[in-house]
Amino acid sequence: MSYWWGFALAVWYAVVLFVLSLTNFHLSRLDAPTDGGLRAEKSNVTLLIWWRPFGNRDPLPDCAVRYGIQDCTLTTNRSAYTRADAVIIHHRELMRKWSLPGAPRPPRQKWIWMNFESPSHSGSLIGLDGVFNLTMSYRRGSDVFLPYGYLQPRRGERETPQVSAWHRRGFVAWIVSNWNEQHERVRFYRNLRRYVHVDVFGRDARDLISNSVVRTVSRYKFYLAFENSLHTDYITEKLWRNALLSGAVPVVLGPPRKNYELFLPADAFIHVQDFSGPRALAAYLKHLDRNHALYQRYLNWTRHYSVHVTSFWAEHYCMACRAVQASRRQYKSVSDIALWFQS
Repeated sequence: MSYWWGFALAVWYAVVLFVLSLTNFHLSRLDAPTDGGLRAEKSNVTLLIWWRPFGNRDPLPDCAVRYGIQDCTLTTNRSAYTRADAVIIHHRELMRKWSLPGAPRPPRQKWIWMNFESPSHSGSLIGLDGVFNLTMSYRRGSDVFLPYGYLQPRRGERETPQVSAWHRRGFVAWIVSNWNEQHERVRFYRNLRRYVHVDVFGRDARDLISNSVVRTVSRYKFYLAFENSLHTDYITEKLWRNALLSGAVPVVLGPPRKNYELFLPADAFIHVQDFSGPRALAAYLKHLDRNHALYQRYLNWTRHYSVHVTSFWAEHYCMACRAVQASRRQYKSVSDIALWFQS
């Protein structure tokens, strides 16, 4: 009896293993990358840069070397138009009524609308419906989303010592090159300086130390990361490079606090809207200046994250190339650039 029970148990066990093997086979197929079909197609992408943004003449990057993105050919030679997989078109030059490609568009060629200015400085958006196939900007929801900067976890690193403020002799700094009395940031500054001293650097103020933003701001506890216009997701290098990379606590004026908190911890910055006005903000900054432990809480994030500042324009070209590679099987036209970007 025990013999037959052992034999039956062995058979049952063998059947279970066989069924599990079939199940694992199907699970492994489901867990596998879903781009297998794309891999069979050619991955080489030729990206034609129709206009150099703002006349920038930096050498075009090697995307494989700088960002690990293979099979990208970047060119500004318009003779490559008929064989280019995509054409990247910068909006500022489009605003100036410079000419778009006049020859018939090759089948499946993608036109990429690229813009990193705020809606306040982005005219001529009307009439672009159906012209472009991909959008590229700092706005979430762009086909190619590339913010001015971001925090990245310190992978594989031990907990990094927190940035300290003991060596910072300066109190509040602000760098401004585009001074406009109509800007909200200038009006706020004029009220703030009545209650706290602010060292101002820039075109019409004192010079940067060694012509370096980071070396200058790294001597200060606080930095006024004031945007020139207030729009959704418009959070520029004023935060990422000028303040965070320099190790200063940013005092931000821009989109609402909740928008900033999509990009960095809530206790990594001070928002002007958290206070009833410039006087209350100045009092809080002075309070932090007298309380080292409380001030250091705004730098806790530095133990776990580092700052990545987006490299203009090399990173943009390479990220656009990667997006074209990933969307070979997709083709669409963008029908509401003005409505979306200005919302």
